[in-house]
Amino acid sequence: MPDNGNGSGESLPSKSELKRRMTARQDLGEALAQLGERQLARIPIEDPRLLDALRELRGIRSNSARRRHLQYIGRLMREVDPEPLERALRDLQGQQRGAAEAFHRLEALRDQVLEQGDPAIERVMRQWPSADRQQLRQLALQHRRETARGKPPAASRRLFRYLRQLQEESES
Repeated sequence: MPDNGNGSGESLPSKSELKRRMTARQDLGEALAQLGERQLARIPIEDPRLLDALRELRGIRSNSARRRHLQYIGRLMREVDPEPLERALRDLQGQQRGAAEAFHRLEALRDQVLEQGDPAIERVMRQWPSADRQQLRQLALQHRRETARGKPPAASRRLFRYLRQLQEESES
């Protein structure tokens, strides 16, 4: 590898390594541009030009213009330390995964209540002692009636909302 000329024997990164870094920063920029406005506000972006460029990328539909704009974002990101941005993005993605997992657990619990009835309602009561057993039973019964009549699953939706409300109350 070439010497950097300062006599310390440190070598400069290769051209391939520089290109990999640039591409990684462009990919990071594209991932940041896909975030919603509230999510983007949680990322520590200090350069207003970069923030504007990320917002502009959302509106670009032409592939060639999008590619050029990503290269521009990559150039802007050369001046920014990518570590805090990557860390904040990983944290945000982890929170989203956690929320999705919690959503799926609630869906599974709702399905158990609708399929199993009282045994599943007892599990709900153990998890959330403040839950209204009668309301859970009524929603399960309404769901069976709706299913038998071929109606839309309104009771199923209400049960899910009720379970989510119980979960939110227990978290606060």
